[in-house]
Amino acid sequence: MNLRGHAPLHHPGIQLAPLVDVLLLLLIFFLLTWNAARTETELDVKVPKASAAKEKSAPIGDVVVNVKADGSVVVNRRSLSGAELSELLKSLVQLNAEQAVVIRGDEAGAYKNIIGVLNICSEAGVTNVAFATAK
Repeated sequence: MNLRGHAPLHHPGIQLAPLVDVLLLLLIFFLLTWNAARTETELDVKVPKASAAKEKSAPIGDVVVNVKADGSVVVNRRSLSGAELSELLKSLVQLNAEQAVVIRGDEAGAYKNIIGVLNICSEAGVTNVAFATAK
């Protein structure tokens, strides 16, 4: 009585085409999310438009301060009070005297909110300040 089959079972092996497809899709996904994560922008802050605006991405090391319409300040997806923002900027200026700050103010927000952030930058010793606009 022979219980074994006549043809030996052979392993189908690893198919490379689906594996390569999945790896390429993962690579594309990570590249897109990495690029989106590099810019520290709040999606609900709508910056005003400028006709002479030039396309410029924030260099690595720039601090992007988002000022919402209600006056709240967001840096790196964290809401900060005026004192916390001042502490952060002072510590960054101690590390790098030429620390750059980009202010993204909501177009519907009050001008006094932007001036408040400018005052905090001035008190912290930041001299390199830029304003973000939409083209």
